[in-house]
Amino acid sequence: MTHFRTRLALLGTAAVLTAGAAVPAQFAGAQPAAAADQKQWVALGDSYTAGVIRAAGNTFEVPRDGCERTDRAYPQVIDRDLGGLFELTNVSCGAATIDNVTDTPQHPIGRHLPPLSEDPDYPFPPVPPQSEAVGADTDVITVGVGGNSLGFAEFLTKCAQLGGENEGKGTPCKDALAADVPNRLKTVRHDYDRMLAALHQRAPHAKILAVGYPTVIPRDAAKCSFGDLTQFGTITQGDLAWLRQDVLEPLNKAIDDSTGTQDAASFVDLYASSRDHSVCDDSKWVEGFVTLPDQLSFVHPNALGHRNAADHVEEAMLNTLG
Repeated sequence: MTHFRTRLALLGTAAVLTAGAAVPAQFAGAQPAAAADQKQWVALGDSYTAGVIRAAGNTFEVPRDGCERTDRAYPQVIDRDLGGLFELTNVSCGAATIDNVTDTPQHPIGRHLPPLSEDPDYPFPPVPPQSEAVGADTDVITVGVGGNSLGFAEFLTKCAQLGGENEGKGTPCKDALAADVPNRLKTVRHDYDRMLAALHQRAPHAKILAVGYPTVIPRDAAKCSFGDLTQFGTITQGDLAWLRQDVLEPLNKAIDDSTGTQDAASFVDLYASSRDHSVCDDSKWVEGFVTLPDQLSFVHPNALGHRNAADHVEEAMLNTLG
């Protein structure tokens, strides 16, 4: 945070901070004209960008579109911090895949996760591919996506099921799913390369900031208590170690490696800074399956995690100003 504040101070009176949450143009109609010196910023991504859970704030679109963007998610935090410098269009959407960013419309799910949660507004109309919000006048693109293309939610569900059946012993999820992980990571890398190329084509002069995923599982899985729904429920400690080492860390590496192939793109690492703030740490920046007393969070960053993301993404955005 020190680097961000120092850089902002150097910008002087040009950095007039403004509040407010920008509603995506495809849902809200024409946006007010931006100030002449503002850079055009488009935020793309999945639920780790959109916010989604109540521990990351309140949804603010009216009417709801099912993407569940929340007002304490990092794009909205940055908009309040740097609104005088950047004009935000936030089209991130919970459950988005890389293809949903690139060229495939998405059917948002809102909070509809039966049998655990029924959303009264479901089903929602499809939303356009997120890349359609990017144009030749876009200056900065932030994008955080890849987990759903890898199938991380599927891993969590299956691992909890198998861990319960094995009464917390061994690595039943690794035994069942590990063989498919390399192919999944290869697909993520291919899709990410294609997405970056498409974004660069739509906005040739834009800087693309690829935002990685934070630490979710601690280095020592023994910190996690079997059966605790505020952590990882019935996923075994052995499977948690496997998920960290062979699934989540390689996912970040695939994104970083893909970003390295594009001169216009750079990687924003959230993993190192959040290392001691996993789901199983006392000072957690990511919620577990459940947030007490009764909120389904299904392993997503809370407001503290989004504040950390905002700090790192802000610094990268300010660096694009030269």
